[in-house]
Amino acid sequence: MLRPLLDPYRRYRHARLIHAVRVALGLLATILLTTGINLPHGEWASVTMLVVIGGLQHHGNIGKKAAERATGTLIGAGVGLLLVAQHAWLGLPWLTYFAMAVVCGFFSYHAIGKGGYTALLSAITVFIVAGHGDNPITDGLWRGVDILIGIALALAFSFALPLYAVYSWRYNLADALRDCATLYGRIISGQAVTADEHLKLMGRLNSVLVQLRSLMPSVSKEVKVSMTELDAIQRNLRMCVSTLEILGNTRPNPNDPQAMAHLQSALKAEHRQIRVQLIGMARALKSGATQRLGRPVELPDASLDAPVYSALDGYRLLTRQLAANIGELRQRLAQTAPRWNI
Repeated sequence: MLRPLLDPYRRYRHARLIHAVRVALGLLATILLTTGINLPHGEWASVTMLVVIGGLQHHGNIGKKAAERATGTLIGAGVGLLLVAQHAWLGLPWLTYFAMAVVCGFFSYHAIGKGGYTALLSAITVFIVAGHGDNPITDGLWRGVDILIGIALALAFSFALPLYAVYSWRYNLADALRDCATLYGRIISGQAVTADEHLKLMGRLNSVLVQLRSLMPSVSKEVKVSMTELDAIQRNLRMCVSTLEILGNTRPNPNDPQAMAHLQSALKAEHRQIRVQLIGMARALKSGATQRLGRPVELPDASLDAPVYSALDGYRLLTRQLAANIGELRQRLAQTAPRWNI
């Protein structure tokens, strides 16, 4: 009965539904907790729950966001309480307003760049705690406590059926490799590279490259694979897509049966190896059966020093370079499989 919930691919396919249910249950928990013990300003715990996990479905992002939220809350609450204290002591509204403007200007200066989220939340928390300087100190303290409760509950609910970024990375990469195999099949069979289906596949691959790039920092944190290694995998995939695009535009005329037949005969081994490796990697990424990734494969000679006498020679060399690049990608996936196969 639990298999659908524990299966990574099913969790990936139903990620939005799982995320929505988790956030709804988290909000219900914050409401019941804060109203049950009658905490003043308990709505800020619910607001914090939404801020921390409302727009973040990947587990690798939630811990970082919660830490930034906690740091910003503590800094902003401390500054806000100081402003409330000086307002109560001196009773000079214009001084309070000026001090708040200066403080928030300082935070805004640091909000652009690294650590910007923490700086922005610090400025927001100053107003949450202090208002315009006339809030009671007790209200500011309670609001700070509510925010920390919201952070703690958000972290607790992030561990309920966590949606790891590595799932999205794996399955998007698997789909991209299948699309590469489909594109290569279209190219070697002589189908038009200007057809809508071909252009649609190219556009989808370019979109996936961008998505995979955005997932890499979270994947690195979750499975402890270095950004250098993930970038090398990304580079292999990007080279594969680029080479396919070049092959599609430099292949012999599909209307020349003799040239196409000669090409198919000369590159028969490479054609089979490329298709088998692309589909094999896609299956390993999707199913988690990574044993085949470790099997040795004889890579073709793709030296750039090989002489090129004709367009056909150039096409042959590009095909062998594609096979070698795919072989490198397969080796990298095999080396990192124990960490991403969770």
